[in-house]
Amino acid sequence: MGALKTLHIVGYKNSGKTTLLERWIGIVKAKGLTVAVLKHHGHAGQIELPSTITDTSRFFDKGADSTLVAGGGSAQLLLNNEPSFGALKALVTYDSPDVLLIEGFKDERGAKVVLVRSCEDWNTLQELEKIQLVIGEVDPGGYPIIKDRGDSVQLDNWFTDWLNREGHYETI
Repeated sequence: MGALKTLHIVGYKNSGKTTLLERWIGIVKAKGLTVAVLKHHGHAGQIELPSTITDTSRFFDKGADSTLVAGGGSAQLLLNNEPSFGALKALVTYDSPDVLLIEGFKDERGAKVVLVRSCEDWNTLQELEKIQLVIGEVDPGGYPIIKDRGDSVQLDNWFTDWLNREGHYETI
């Protein structure tokens, strides 16, 4: 695998990360590019698994370390452990996408868009590395900012410019 354009979208719960990613995935696809998304499940507890009546879940419940089901044009992989961040990136980019968007994993290296709900959020998140954009009602002190998270035109224009700009490639 080589280098691909990579961007983290980070912020605390209910800051708008998923909604923003949905918009930006659409922009990547409209440009004819491929996109992979890696999401950190930051909520307490395990990830919701498929119905326990499926063969895949039955194998998983019996102790399979991994199980993969494929068919009908898609595939689903379940792992009975949490791989490292590097291994997760390798898994999600197995098919060499053009762009990798990462929701969360704020402490990992990489270019970041930071969504903030309050000054308290910013007090913690401003310590992150490689901040490219801050979204929210704060004074980011030198970082580019879009104050209105609902300003889809400004958000989409920033992202389109980011996509077209050289750099922000990570080797996977």
